[in-house]
Amino acid sequence: MEIKKAGAQTPTEGSADWFTGKVRIEPLFQASAPGRAQGARVTFEPGARTAWHTHPLGQTLIVTAGRGLVQSWGGPVQELHPGDVVSSLPDEKHWHGATPDTSMTHFAIQEALDGKAVNWMEKVSEEAYRRKPRP
Repeated sequence: MEIKKAGAQTPTEGSADWFTGKVRIEPLFQASAPGRAQGARVTFEPGARTAWHTHPLGQTLIVTAGRGLVQSWGGPVQELHPGDVVSSLPDEKHWHGATPDTSMTHFAIQEALDGKAVNWMEKVSEEAYRRKPRP
């Protein structure tokens, strides 16, 4: 058994290559082999968001604070609230982040396949980000 005390891991800022705006990533866990799961608490400041991306084995997001947005490729922008859970299928192209005027925090849980948990793609355009979300 391993216990990691709260605050023991150093948060990092999200890379400008993969995020728009200010994003703080706090690693929470990374399973030892044969496990593949990893998780982080991610906080997006207002207007911040990921680039389009996929996860080879899918991803689960659990919103804990604020209001957020999520969109799957070809689908509508949808608004997220605390307690909402988003499950992305393996290789489902999507993005997520805060609303333009409110920050959002979520837990992100995904598994790595051959050591890779995410495939980053192009940034979300301002036009796509500003589309009216579906409640």
